Amino acid sequence: SILPNGGISVEDDGRGIPVDINKKEGTSGLELVMTVLHAGGKFDKDSYKVSGGLHGVGVSVVNALSKECTVFVKRDGSVFSQSYKYGKTTTEIEKHGYADSTGTKVVFYPDDSIFQELTYFFDVIDERLRELAYLNSGIKIVLTDEREEKKSVEHFYEGGLSEFIIHLDEGHKPVFKEPIQISGERENITVDIALRYNDSYNETILAFVNNINTIEGGTHLSGFKTALTRSLNKYAAQNNLFKPVKGKTLSLSGDDAREGITAVLSIKVPEPQFEGQTKTKLGNGEVKGVCDSIIMEGLTSFFDQNPEIAKKIITKAEYAARAREAARKARELVRRKNVLDISALPGKLADCSEKDPSLCELYLVEGDSAGGSAKQGRDRKFQAILPLRGKVINAEKARIDKLLENTEIQTIITALGAGFGGDEEIGGKEGVSVGGFDINKLRYHKIIIMTDADVDGSHIRTLLLTFLYRKMPELLIGGYVYIAQPPLYKLTKGKKIRYAYTDAERDQVLDEIKTDGSKIDISRYKGLGEMNADQLWDTTMDPSCRTLLRVTIDDAVEANRIFSKLMGEEVEGRREFIETNAKFVVNLDV
Repeated sequence: SILPNGGISVEDDGRGIPVDINKKEGTSGLELVMTVLHAGGKFDKDSYKVSGGLHGVGVSVVNALSKECTVFVKRDGSVFSQSYKYGKTTTEIEKHGYADSTGTKVVFYPDDSIFQELTYFFDVIDERLRELAYLNSGIKIVLTDEREEKKSVEHFYEGGLSEFIIHLDEGHKPVFKEPIQISGERENITVDIALRYNDSYNETILAFVNNINTIEGGTHLSGFKTALTRSLNKYAAQNNLFKPVKGKTLSLSGDDAREGITAVLSIKVPEPQFEGQTKTKLGNGEVKGVCDSIIMEGLTSFFDQNPEIAKKIITKAEYAARAREAARKARELVRRKNVLDISALPGKLADCSEKDPSLCELYLVEGDSAGGSAKQGRDRKFQAILPLRGKVINAEKARIDKLLENTEIQTIITALGAGFGGDEEIGGKEGVSVGGFDINKLRYHKIIIMTDADVDGSHIRTLLLTFLYRKMPELLIGGYVYIAQPPLYKLTKGKKIRYAYTDAERDQVLDEIKTDGSKIDISRYKGLGEMNADQLWDTTMDPSCRTLLRVTIDDAVEANRIFSKLMGEEVEGRREFIETNAKFVVNLDV
């Protein structure tokens, strides 16, 4: 529950935190859990099977960062409570009487001297709780907002991961109706996976460890991918499903096997080892083999029992393989065009002189006229300009070979210099993918999309983001992509010029400068091409005063659904989205 006075209340009907004295530590189990790092029973193999935390500090850190915290425990037929301030115990455990059930309730108020902004976003919390309910079928989670606009939502999904797949697949036509589900346990590792194929050309795979979304993947994801590819090739070979072409028998690659797949992998590991500071990649070596064997056996059995579904999947993968060969030839064409020869390409790159990628910026600019102003106004030392002609192909609807035939896509790939495709690492080298994308070769660490502030400009920006999200996700995950914010208005009074980036800012500037009744000219920019080089530099490109919006993926699940719904083939989902959200549009430039 989100409380009206800035607090949060979390209550469960579990067995309750132990309140009796821990003989080894000389204090109660409750106080130990609330005030000592790594003290929870979740880190004892014999007490809890798995932990859902990343650092093992959970509730004790919540307590330490709260100005007030009170815990109520129902256990052994009684109700107990203990209070804390700033992480320190302020009361002994108090007994309040009889309880006919068990559970724990924690009420805390974050320390506003640490958290400068204490705003709880209902939708963000709701989405995370929805995810947890999908991952733990049968559990009921209720979120209540007790602030001014009182509301409550309940999440309960008996279908678990299968229902999650259907939720993720909104906007796509499934190849078969019911998702495939596989479960198994080996070496104290529990593996659950659900998957289904749809009519798209993209893969959506979410991998969780102890309910934590491992957005960078890891050994569990590698095990699944290996099992999927092997099982499809094995079934196709045993049933002679591939016709030889020019004497060669087809073999599916991992990308072929995963084209159009939506999958959710959820594993439970007693002692997960997360890599990197962000802790979003699983490193346990033993997990890969366990996932591989359980999923391989499950898929093999499913295909044997459901030959029609197996044939549909393999037929789709075979088409992907044929397209992959065409794409390989197109990719080789792109690679043969050296970056130094990019001036021969339709979108002409004006490169910068700086050789350190971390200092370099690439502006993807809409149109030649704006590109001309940007080239003249830029700082040639570290700013490169790549004008784009026309609209980029929609990566949500296009197969990889068609993408690589698109001139603008070729130009972008060549300019970035990091290759193209895939997000599965190979050779143990961080950021190197099967498809050839190598973030270590990226020539610019700021990729700035600069388009007009109108509907066409927004469409071009969306198409570019769709391409980067689907085919170079490492750029978004790493925070390399930005959106330029050119001004909407130019206000001139005499020789003084002011710029405004929103309607509200325009009104504010007007109030500031209309003091003596002098004439004020207001110009509404319809496009970047209307600005001269100096104006573009002053308002949009000068690092000392420009505004850039960094594009990030905070919620991978929601990002995938939105891209699929708005950029995919299904019209109905897009219509529903527009009807639902049209009322929130404030300024539509049409």
